[in-house]
Amino acid sequence: MKRGGDNKRGERVAASKGVKFSTSPLLAVRLPTWRSRVVLFVLFAAFAALAGRALWLQAVSKQNQFLQKQGASRYERTLELPATRGKIMDRNGQVLASSIPVKAVWAIPEDVLAEPPEKLRQLAKLLDMSEAELRKKLDSDRTFVYLKRQVEMDVIEQINKLKIDGLDTRKEYKRFYPQGEVMTHMVGFTNVEDVGQESMELAQQKTLVGAVGSRKVIKDRLGHIVEDVGLSKDPHDGKDLTLSVDSKLQYIAFTSIKEAVEKFHAKAGAAVVLDVHTGEVLALANWPTYNPNDRSKLTGEQLRNRVITDTFEPGSTLKPFTVALALDTNRVKPTTMFDTTLSGRYVVGDHTIRDTHAHGMIDVSTIIQKSSNIGVSKMALAMPSQEMWEMFTKSGFGQAPRFGFPGAVAGRVRPYKSWRPVEQANMSFGQGISVSLLQLARSYLIFARDGDIIPLSFQKVTDKPVGQQVISPKTAAEVRAMLEMVVLPGGTATQAQVPGYRVGGKTGTAQKVINGRYSQTHYIGSFAGIAPMSNPRFVIAVMVDDPTGAIHTGGGVAAPTFAALAANALRAANVPPDSTVTEIIHAETAQEEN
Repeated sequence: MKRGGDNKRGERVAASKGVKFSTSPLLAVRLPTWRSRVVLFVLFAAFAALAGRALWLQAVSKQNQFLQKQGASRYERTLELPATRGKIMDRNGQVLASSIPVKAVWAIPEDVLAEPPEKLRQLAKLLDMSEAELRKKLDSDRTFVYLKRQVEMDVIEQINKLKIDGLDTRKEYKRFYPQGEVMTHMVGFTNVEDVGQESMELAQQKTLVGAVGSRKVIKDRLGHIVEDVGLSKDPHDGKDLTLSVDSKLQYIAFTSIKEAVEKFHAKAGAAVVLDVHTGEVLALANWPTYNPNDRSKLTGEQLRNRVITDTFEPGSTLKPFTVALALDTNRVKPTTMFDTTLSGRYVVGDHTIRDTHAHGMIDVSTIIQKSSNIGVSKMALAMPSQEMWEMFTKSGFGQAPRFGFPGAVAGRVRPYKSWRPVEQANMSFGQGISVSLLQLARSYLIFARDGDIIPLSFQKVTDKPVGQQVISPKTAAEVRAMLEMVVLPGGTATQAQVPGYRVGGKTGTAQKVINGRYSQTHYIGSFAGIAPMSNPRFVIAVMVDDPTGAIHTGGGVAAPTFAALAANALRAANVPPDSTVTEIIHAETAQEEN
């Protein structure tokens, strides 16, 4: 207490003598002068070293560009400006696939996890995931994670209202398919990166995708854009694509094959409709199928585009080609008689070829109408195997497809030099050879046209296609007449008749090969036909895989499916009727063996 009093008295004495408080001797620091100068020198040297280092790095050192790049990488970002994928339309301009704007939600995990738990629960709910799943995504050492891609814009608006730090969005597009499962095997779909995965989306990826743009910006640590640097590159949208398909015919084909599979309790089915004049694919349908807008439960069975990726033995649908070759080489005429035996059996080597019913002596036209294996086998064995092989290959069988469609298979036709007589006989009625349904349909263009075959197109055709002559116009007309007999009373496909129209075609019933052997209980029923016969407009091919009901033949399952499809397709296309027969009475359909 005494010292405190002394201090106060000293201050009063100093003040009384005119000494200022700041210069009071009591405040003086008694330090050596050299120490303050050393400190000043050290500070000066440090700043000089920093200035020298900066000068070295920025003006002298060869690492200048590297360091600038490293610095820029911490604040400068190049944003991708997505291009809009081109639309896909049918031949009449109806949209089959389009892109709608959506956003990807991304986060800086450290910042988002610092938010209140209630906000995280709301965010998880909006992203349609559990809170545990959201926290698992955020439990990352990375500074950037996607929480969900392709989020609808209305959901984005609700997420923005949460005002969560470290959460941002990125513009992107989502593909939408208005016709869903009806058109999916024709159109396909894209993945989350907007890259085509199936069908025309995949086949025309380069045309549809366009070119992305870019924009340079400066972002803060929370990912917010604070400055636009410029140096942008504008995106270029993809080109629109017009397909050959007709939406009305596609729906007809789709519903026809779906009903057939359900009616005959089949494993699967497929149908294709071709334009005779242009080779355009007007419809391509499969069942089972899937919804491209919701692929969460997609299976391999649904994904398979059976029209072009699955092969099967065509059976009796191949008989017209053997007959056409014999006619075209003047070996037979439509009236030439063949003995198909009264027993319905014909031995070739150590194998027996059978007809379902014994026909005895019949002419070439009746061989097609009754679907005689024996008659067509005798015709085939009278010709060189090389000629048959050339006929099959010119018709497109066993050839690498040029459809411009992903997944298209070539089928199989073995080299003719290895054919044994029984194999040549079997191939004449469609055994030991495999084709796709699309190949089969295309081959029938030969008979629907004047003996030439044209390329197929999945895009709308503007120029007249150039065909390759396979048989003469006269032979094509003769085979057409035989195909029309097949659907008339006495033929194997009376259920293929269409009221008001003349149609024709050929049935096929092929035994499925299971474990290397022909099954006696599993079949593929098929029908390839032409409509109308007076002026062919469509080639329609139908396949029903493994019908399990009492009926399994092509004439029983595929022919009526063809009839329903053709009837509706002809009316939808406003094709004028060419027959006065409007009421069809179906006689009992003969069942062909192959």
